[in-house]
Amino acid sequence: MSLTHRTVRFGRSGPARVGRRWGWAAVLLVGLLLFWLIHSALVSTDNPNLIPALLFFGAALVPSSFVAFVAGRRLDFGTGMGVVAVTALAGGAIGVTTAGFLEYRTLRLLDVLPMVAVGVIEEAAKLIVPALLLLAIRDRHPGDGLLIGVASGAGFAVFETMGYAFVELVDSNGDLSAVDDLLVWRGLLSPAAHMAWTGLTAAALWSAAAHGRRRRSVVLFVFVYAVAVTLHTLWDSLDSDIAYGVLAAISLSLLVYTTHRLAAPARVPAPVAVG
Repeated sequence: MSLTHRTVRFGRSGPARVGRRWGWAAVLLVGLLLFWLIHSALVSTDNPNLIPALLFFGAALVPSSFVAFVAGRRLDFGTGMGVVAVTALAGGAIGVTTAGFLEYRTLRLLDVLPMVAVGVIEEAAKLIVPALLLLAIRDRHPGDGLLIGVASGAGFAVFETMGYAFVELVDSNGDLSAVDDLLVWRGLLSPAAHMAWTGLTAAALWSAAAHGRRRRSVVLFVFVYAVAVTLHTLWDSLDSDIAYGVLAAISLSLLVYTTHRLAAPARVPAPVAVG
């Protein structure tokens, strides 16, 4: 199906609508079952070949469920779930690779890596694939941008969590309990971090493109990007559960507010309103 075809509504009535709204629960339950099976097999057999599967399902469980949750909201989505899945995979891989390279070069250049530089780099890296998709999607709507942004942020979160979990596994000499704690903690926080921030910035980017890059829309995108970078920088700088809770509440509140503002009648463009 062409990316410009906008007849996809994910089911607006009947069983299809129920499946759309509650598909995230099925993704979560199936993912939990698979993770438990893999974890149990690894513990009982001590087969290291199962470790990659454990890390992947542990890291992807919450992000994939949250993407399905966002896809179930009452928004005018024109992109299919295949595009969303490819965005998560490519956006995560390209984003993590680009961010890692630029952060390394910044560290070599400055002999220090400021947290604000990490925020600027990673928030830009996660927008690479959403920005490229703007070239393929002609009939743009901020709702598509929000979903695609959340998917790109989810992919980034999954790859990043898998990396941290692998390092934790090595440093702890194979202690699965330490890895489990890391997977649970990062998984629960991912919707309020990478996914929320990229969802907001991509929605603002889509809005600017939908309105012909008018000055007001461009300024709004720059403002939303600055907000995402600020939240990201504070998240990386403050080592406090209370601070994480406050930042998570702010990030998710902004995402929920933007989602409600975008829940407009079909084919009626709605601007992103953040801040």
